[in-house]
Amino acid sequence: MEGFDKIDLDAKNTKSVNPMPAAKKKRPFLKIILIIFAVLLILIILAGVILIPPAQKAYKDAKDTFAQVKVTVDALKKQDIVLASKELDITKSKLTQTQKDLDSMSYLKFVPFLNTYYSDSQHLTKAGFHGLSAAKVLLDSIEPYVDVLGLKGKGNFVSGTASQRIETAVTTMGKITPHIDDIVKYLREAKTEIDYVDPNRYPSFFGGDKIKKGLTTLRQLTDQGVTLITDARPLVKILPSLLGDPKEKKYLVLFQNDKELRPTGGFITAYAIFRIDKGVIHVDRSEDIYALDNGIYGKPAAPAPIRKYLPKVPLLNLRDSNLSPDFVESMKTFNSLYEKAAGRVKVDGIIALDTSVLVSTIKILDDEVYAEGIRFTSKEDKRCDCPQVIYELEDNISRPVNYIKANRKGLLGSLLYAIMDKALKSSPKLYWGPLFQDMLTQVGEKHVLFYIYDKDAQSGIEALNGAGRIRAYEGDYLHINESNFGGAKANLFTKETVNQNIDIGSDGVVTKKLTINYKNPYPPSDCNLERGDLCLNAVLRDWIRIYVPKGSKLLDSQGSEVKMTSYDELGKTVFEGFLTVRPKGVATFSLSYTLPFKVNGSILPLLIQKQPGTHDNEYIIEVRGKEINKFPLLTDKEIKIKL
Repeated sequence: MEGFDKIDLDAKNTKSVNPMPAAKKKRPFLKIILIIFAVLLILIILAGVILIPPAQKAYKDAKDTFAQVKVTVDALKKQDIVLASKELDITKSKLTQTQKDLDSMSYLKFVPFLNTYYSDSQHLTKAGFHGLSAAKVLLDSIEPYVDVLGLKGKGNFVSGTASQRIETAVTTMGKITPHIDDIVKYLREAKTEIDYVDPNRYPSFFGGDKIKKGLTTLRQLTDQGVTLITDARPLVKILPSLLGDPKEKKYLVLFQNDKELRPTGGFITAYAIFRIDKGVIHVDRSEDIYALDNGIYGKPAAPAPIRKYLPKVPLLNLRDSNLSPDFVESMKTFNSLYEKAAGRVKVDGIIALDTSVLVSTIKILDDEVYAEGIRFTSKEDKRCDCPQVIYELEDNISRPVNYIKANRKGLLGSLLYAIMDKALKSSPKLYWGPLFQDMLTQVGEKHVLFYIYDKDAQSGIEALNGAGRIRAYEGDYLHINESNFGGAKANLFTKETVNQNIDIGSDGVVTKKLTINYKNPYPPSDCNLERGDLCLNAVLRDWIRIYVPKGSKLLDSQGSEVKMTSYDELGKTVFEGFLTVRPKGVATFSLSYTLPFKVNGSILPLLIQKQPGTHDNEYIIEVRGKEINKFPLLTDKEIKIKL
């Protein structure tokens, strides 16, 4: 065979020699090794000759399949469900061809070494078919609702009045739920096939690093997909009921003013009662939260932070009940008071939202909504360098007047009603889709939070991270929670930058230095209440809590105007302090601490949980003083830090 030295294994051609000394009797083993390697060499050569043509074709078809998958994904990114469905069918046909190519190479099952990789390719191909089946069921399920969801394509709800279209969509939604089980089944089958493939058997010299990374990512994504849709399944199945089909539902909607930041997103300033009947929303009531508070008797003593930083507030009020950073825990406290309120209405859950929802919604609605004779837009208002809707609400709600202004915060309810009225009277193609997709964004960024009394629905919402829970996590963890106890709207003007510097000792001990820089570049408002001035920018009196892995040890701190305390809460260790930030001023808060575990490998997993109501706070991550990541924190973020 050209290119290879001849390996002569014929013992008969060997010359006779004297018997070998005892020390050299191991040579037969060498002969065996030579035989084995010769066989392997021949097998490899033959495999190369035999496999090249079919392998080349399989590789080409696999590349074509991959390219088609990208086309399908692009169609989904364009939100064109009809096109995506067609491309999905093409993808399936190309994957079928790849499968045929692999079947033609089935003899590899009997070839040592190669049989394992052949088996992997079969498992991955089967996983691909299961994934395609899940995607097909999903697309077919939502295709009738494309007009409602704002996706491209012709839906089934284009005729009748707006209310009729909504009612039809909600009452037929139950047809989707049986398909959820099919999607879960296909994803689990895909996961089973993927789990057969061991990423560690791919050597680096064979492109194994890329293969390992790809397989690891594939496993993670599949696990996440199965977990997510399994956990969210109860919510999907009960969604028609939550939307008032067949029986109407009532929800208490809380407006949290994020410009006066509190632990779950903002100061609870107003409330409304939403009644939903087969998807159609009615606003039954909208009032100042003080109206509810004034009808509660036998209030408990205010918690220690309220008594300490708001000494003129001796009792716990609804407006101050959201002190836990975990929204569900805060709402349990809220409910304990709400049950005693004279104006209480029995509801099926609580929904909280902040100003970000109003701004983004109005922008979608042609950037113009009228309520109580006031024009609201999202355009910048020079009086505060903020959206006009925010200034107008603050001006009408917060500005002192020399007369009794009944239900001054009822304007919020009127605005919410005007927003819904304009949206629902429109064609689904005009506003519904963008509003639906924007709402998903708002939920993801924690500007909308849910506490639904139905356990299955709530578990589904929590699976989608829509309940503002403090999450358990294996690894490093960070949640910064702040409360404005100054009364003004200083969070509208104050910007924050968070720097984390990570250092790892030779013993694996992780030391972190956390630094938060505050900057308020705007001048103070004239807060003379007697003159009726609107007090927006004033001193930010900031109660700050840092949630880190349970067992972390505080080493040092600077910037707190009170002695730092440390305790355990919600499965985390908490470092608590207090600082002030003045208009046209800066402040710095920092602390150093050790994590409760050592790092053995080269990766440190980190989960950063965003505080609801915060906006674009900049985060910087450093390892041993070198910046490795920088980003605005828009939602909860998990990072794998290379050490």
